[in-house]
Amino acid sequence: MRRISPATQHYAWGSTTAIPDLLCAVPDGRPVAEAWFGAHPSAPSVVHDDGSDVPLDRLVAADPTGTLGEDVRTRFGGELPYLLKVIAAESPLSLQVHPSRDRARAGYAAEDAAGVPLAAPERNYRDRNHKPELVYALTRFDAMVGFRAPRRVAELLGGLDAPLAADLHALLVSDTTPGAVRRAFEWLMSPDTRPAEDDVRKFADACAQRLADGSPSPRTDRTVMRLAAAYPGDAGAVTSVLLNPVTLHPGDALFVPAGSVHAYLHGVGVEIMANSDNVLRAGLTAKHIDLPELLANLDAVAAPPIRIAPERVFTSTEIFYAPVDDFELSVTRLTDEGATRIPGRGPRVLLCLEGEVEVRAQDGEPMVLTRGQSAFAPASDGVLTAWGDGVLIQADVP
Repeated sequence: MRRISPATQHYAWGSTTAIPDLLCAVPDGRPVAEAWFGAHPSAPSVVHDDGSDVPLDRLVAADPTGTLGEDVRTRFGGELPYLLKVIAAESPLSLQVHPSRDRARAGYAAEDAAGVPLAAPERNYRDRNHKPELVYALTRFDAMVGFRAPRRVAELLGGLDAPLAADLHALLVSDTTPGAVRRAFEWLMSPDTRPAEDDVRKFADACAQRLADGSPSPRTDRTVMRLAAAYPGDAGAVTSVLLNPVTLHPGDALFVPAGSVHAYLHGVGVEIMANSDNVLRAGLTAKHIDLPELLANLDAVAAPPIRIAPERVFTSTEIFYAPVDDFELSVTRLTDEGATRIPGRGPRVLLCLEGEVEVRAQDGEPMVLTRGQSAFAPASDGVLTAWGDGVLIQADVP
């Protein structure tokens, strides 16, 4: 087991205080949007070992069987299959979709063949992997995920006094097929049909007026207003009427499969995902937008968000099993009542969220982790045992 330090990402939508507070670091005034605990080559964690610092991806590459175990090495091509993050959204993130594995491989190859540099802002595919993800809320966490049922969207639009609302309502009531909301989304976001900024403003004003009049859908109206204020004139604000609203409370978890359109709006959480940085954006961002590529990856099925209920293992541990092979997440709450086994196997990343815990590998010395400290346990460490008074997050491979 070795201590690691995360790579931090200073995206504009991040919080200046939330992640520094969790990591027990001094804020420097910059927004800190994400802290990455993993081995993605674009921002690997740093491993601290015997006075030397080594990127985690290099540590894995130097001994893939010892760090990953034979099974994980064979299944995932010698790479750590997951990426653990802490995310702190002070303002809304982009409207986005993550690709499937097949689409990621094809897109990566096509951009390579076209000579698009890997670090270029216009690059869609930073790697060849899919990116399903699970978010575990540490605070109230607001998001919008997946398409609503067409009938519900038509109801929300029917009570709005705005030309754009009337156009969208007419589109939906004239098309009763399952793909109607997807087509409304494409109509809103495509350059040839995208509404003018003034129409978006009138739509947001109509939501504000409906809210003042006693709206039957206050959460939807507030979301439109929030997005329109953050990204004036962006039609992505209107798409929030098409998407399912989600509010997680601390301890809740949400799974977002590849192909599901979504945007995180506000909150702090722990994310675990396949080891990928592939993001396709449609709006609500100053970053690169590629609507055709996003639409090619988009799952058009209207369905409710996928909340993951934990399974309790032993007395102190809950495990969130996502419907993918790349990762699982466990949360262990220790209360000074003796040692407990931490379930899981293979390569593991540990993060102390609260208090102080001690962790020991099968044949190793104990390691103390306090709030914000993290460690990497290779597969060769075997069974992990922990004790103390605190909360320990673990990422591992099913």
